[in-house]
Amino acid sequence: MSTTPDTAAGEFLTFTLGDEHYGVDILKVQEIRGYDAVTRVPDAPEYIKGVINLRGTIVPVIDLRLKLRLREARYDSLTVMIVLNVLDRVVGIVVDGVSDVVPLVQEQVRPKPEFGAAVDTRFISGIGTLDDRMLILLDIPTLLDSADLGPEAAFEDAA
Repeated sequence: MSTTPDTAAGEFLTFTLGDEHYGVDILKVQEIRGYDAVTRVPDAPEYIKGVINLRGTIVPVIDLRLKLRLREARYDSLTVMIVLNVLDRVVGIVVDGVSDVVPLVQEQVRPKPEFGAAVDTRFISGIGTLDDRMLILLDIPTLLDSADLGPEAAFEDAA
């Protein structure tokens, strides 16, 4: 049974992971920065790269390529960190590159595909259609909740 996507029309920051294009609600983006070294946290999952000190706030950093089980992550001069502010939580996500900000009207946003139990689509809020390409629109609150970053985690400093 399909539900209405949580994603409505609006503006989305688009970015790439490999050959795929993704989008996140621009209102959740705090800033975009180059990828810097992070302080590794012991016993953290591989996709949690560590933490950074962002103007006095300790911010956990997630490598989105590893979190979404895509090919091996590479870090070069084009690698970018998007700092998001979601539900009073601040988190950095590492992506291959940032593209642009695109407006999507409701007719351009489709419900997420249903694959059954074979594919986990919890992190997808919808599919945006833009000219000849599709944007996988991410449900950032669900992604963060699933990333072992519960309310008791390092977010308390961000409040």
